[in-house]
Amino acid sequence: SGRMHNSVIRVSVLHAKGSRFSREPAKFRESFPLLLQNAIEIYSLHVDCKVTSRYAHTVITSRVVNRANESKEALFEVELPKSAFITNFSMTIDGETYPGIIKEKKSAQDQYDAAVSRGQSAGLVKSTGRKLEQFRVSVSVAAAAKVNFELTYEELLKRKLGKYELLIKVKPKQLVKHFQIDTHIFEPQGISALETESTFITNELNNALTKVQNETKAHISFKPTIDQQRKTPGLDDTLLDGDFLIRYDVKRSETAGDIQIVNGYFVHYFAPSQMPAFPKNVVFVIDTSGSMGGKKIRQTKEAMKKILEDLNPEDYFSLVLFSGTVRLWTSSLLQATEENVERAKRHVETISAGGTTDINGALQKAIHSLDKDTTAELLPDQSISMIILLTDGQPTTGETSIDRIQRNIREANEGKYFLYCLGFGFDVSYTFLEKMALENGGVARRIYEDSDAALQLQGFYQEVAMPILKEIEMKYPDNAVLEVTQNNFKLLFDGSEIVVAGKLGNDVDDLPVEIKHASELTLKEEANIREKEQVFQHQKYIFGNFIERLWAYLTIQQLLEKSASADGEQRENLEAQVLNISLKFGFVTPLTSMVVTKPDAQEVANKPTEAGKSEQIAWWPDP
Repeated sequence: SGRMHNSVIRVSVLHAKGSRFSREPAKFRESFPLLLQNAIEIYSLHVDCKVTSRYAHTVITSRVVNRANESKEALFEVELPKSAFITNFSMTIDGETYPGIIKEKKSAQDQYDAAVSRGQSAGLVKSTGRKLEQFRVSVSVAAAAKVNFELTYEELLKRKLGKYELLIKVKPKQLVKHFQIDTHIFEPQGISALETESTFITNELNNALTKVQNETKAHISFKPTIDQQRKTPGLDDTLLDGDFLIRYDVKRSETAGDIQIVNGYFVHYFAPSQMPAFPKNVVFVIDTSGSMGGKKIRQTKEAMKKILEDLNPEDYFSLVLFSGTVRLWTSSLLQATEENVERAKRHVETISAGGTTDINGALQKAIHSLDKDTTAELLPDQSISMIILLTDGQPTTGETSIDRIQRNIREANEGKYFLYCLGFGFDVSYTFLEKMALENGGVARRIYEDSDAALQLQGFYQEVAMPILKEIEMKYPDNAVLEVTQNNFKLLFDGSEIVVAGKLGNDVDDLPVEIKHASELTLKEEANIREKEQVFQHQKYIFGNFIERLWAYLTIQQLLEKSASADGEQRENLEAQVLNISLKFGFVTPLTSMVVTKPDAQEVANKPTEAGKSEQIAWWPDP
């Protein structure tokens, strides 16, 4: 969203942090460069995507020519996942290359402020919905001149509900002579499932899709001719408008997961299969204040009825409904028998919206309810207790100080129960919900006010519906590893995956691994470093020291999550670490900016955040 301030358009870009961890499947979305003037022709458009051991490296190259006899503006737009980091951008105009330079955001800010004072600005990045950021740059192209645009970004694919997913958004808005999507996947564990899906592929376009797969590799290519792209015979409209998806999973044999090693860095993946789920005790805390009226409350009721049906028979559950008053549906949690689920669904049907918002009182009531039933030993042994809060606004009654609410809930909960906070729409303080969730072992997620809001709610519940391990510790010998990413995890859900990366010590020949979890079963494995390194020798899919870059990516994401619930000096220290790693590895993160030089100006691209409303992006003429 753009807004005028001191004659400058500030582009607000929203970045859902929950997606970086557990909300979204790993996704690629690219919206191909669209050039609005017919005089500017895209004669080549190539998306080259290499996925090596879940770490994805995407290069989008667009070549355009100005067919007019006068200068025209060429516009390059790419949609990429919010969880991805841009690593490179360049334009080549008449043989001269203009690269993007990544630097500390503060130093770019000084130049930005100078541009503000001159009233000059042009947006480089903006939000394009719940999962995407759009990179956008335009440049003046002389008559008959050509321009090459190239954008690179990287991302660690996240496993969700048993699959990794690459989603490529295809929208060139014109026929393209040389159009190609090329995706290479290399998974040393072996590929167990692979499928493609598209919203726009017709029988004719299907002939342009090829898929080749063996034990560990897959190559998916989509290369339609101009005639295959054409929607209407004799016209220049295109069929290429929609989503192109690739979903896959890998084979898992080792009980202690899979370790991969390249150039002194390791990554360890752990996703046990066929594990029984722990019973859950779930308190659903639902905002029924006046702002939830209309479509929101209808969608919430629809989702809740489906979620209640999805409870396992051994689960226990309750409902807390709140506006200015807090109402507990039953005095104790009920087992999710068919009869009790039907009772709850009938109660949900009677919900109506009205009144103010007492978030503090509602969460305190949920915690007290779980405390009471736990003390009375009414809940199953070895069960997992969680609270799922859905709200669309700010606290307006009872305790209204966000800091005091966060402290109250932290002190009342004492780490006993997992708190998941779902913010419906954009009137909520996402920062408030995120910090409160992270302090209590959960995550926050934004629910978008779209026609599929009920499906978004159900989708989130499915992610946390099957806890299979708790209190997991991934142990490596102190002398063998350095700079390890997070290696203690409170919960693992069925269909997801634990990822740990780190640097190997010098002169280490073997990497022994132990995995401990609450049921005290210990899984052990020992990886021979030389053998593991040979897996990646002579592989054309390898891009540089990709496991070192994977380690850097994961470290940054985890430090950013920690900083979201930190304050003061601790937060400054975490952000300083993020900045150092971002600059070393060349990632555009919330602490860095990319300065893009053009023949007549410069532009700055900032990494957006879900909580930060406006990210400043500007251009200024070269001196």
